[in-house]
Amino acid sequence: MTTERSGGDQGEARPPGPLREHLTSATTRAALRVRQGIMAAAREYLTARDFAELQAPIIGPVTDPGVRGAKQVDIDYYGQRYKLMSSAILYKQASLLTFDRIFCLAPNIRLEPPETASTGRHLVEFHQIDVEVAGASREDAMELAQALVQHVIRTVITTMAAELEALGRDTGAFTETLAGPFDRITHAEATEGLAALGHGQSRDSEITWAGERVLSLKASRPFLVVDYPKGSRGFYDRESRTRPGVLRNFDLIAPEGYGELCSGSERESEYATLVTRMRETGENPAKYGWYLDLAREGIRPSAGFGLGLERLTRYVTGLAHVWQTTAYPKLAGVISP
Repeated sequence: MTTERSGGDQGEARPPGPLREHLTSATTRAALRVRQGIMAAAREYLTARDFAELQAPIIGPVTDPGVRGAKQVDIDYYGQRYKLMSSAILYKQASLLTFDRIFCLAPNIRLEPPETASTGRHLVEFHQIDVEVAGASREDAMELAQALVQHVIRTVITTMAAELEALGRDTGAFTETLAGPFDRITHAEATEGLAALGHGQSRDSEITWAGERVLSLKASRPFLVVDYPKGSRGFYDRESRTRPGVLRNFDLIAPEGYGELCSGSERESEYATLVTRMRETGENPAKYGWYLDLAREGIRPSAGFGLGLERLTRYVTGLAHVWQTTAYPKLAGVISP
């Protein structure tokens, strides 16, 4: 198997061939070594800062409703309709009743629409480095996400030079990434910038995958998009108390066309507001009984994020397709073991 490169020009997605070919590929071997290094570096960084590592549940009565066009997976759990987790967000908030700072390497399942197979950065089965901090602000979460990404990259380019060389990844591409704080733009500014480039983008919704890639291709280092409009994200993203209609959230976008690496926010924690926001977003509060019971009794204000492990590995390795960063890739619409 030849190495396919460049997140900025991934071309048509090529699903993995026979499993033996994929598993014995030198590209796969090097990419999985780097992925292992990323996980080890993330654990090292977070554990040294007094984060407790938890194992997120794989099934539950509800999961994150904000899956952006993907479908959730239902299972029969002893006669009850349960979900496979598409995100650990609700359980991260609950876990702060035990620890002040938590993280987990959480598995996620989302039945993505078939067209995502050609984006180079979507999988049906993927993992996130999920982080949550009690009492934190959005700014705290953004600074932590940036510091974590920079630490991981520094560690990998120092300790895994041979693997990166084998993959043809020029470590000079990270010079600007490691050079200080990431830039920030608002969702409104991103929308205006896309309009100036001839790319239509609604002011009231998430930036499209195509629009995100346009912005990513123009960047030479990661940057943060903040202040998404209310209604574009899930009920758990806290609305600004001073700027109604604006959410206290963010996305971390990689350069070179690699796109979104991470999403995060301050979390809504007030019971009455959560119920209202659920209804506003078309969710039935009755489905979230266990979560709302905790909120009624009091869950802690917090902020956090989910950092895509496969997406981060793809950016660090410089590979064209996110499926190249996992041993058993699951692409939308592609039947695989």
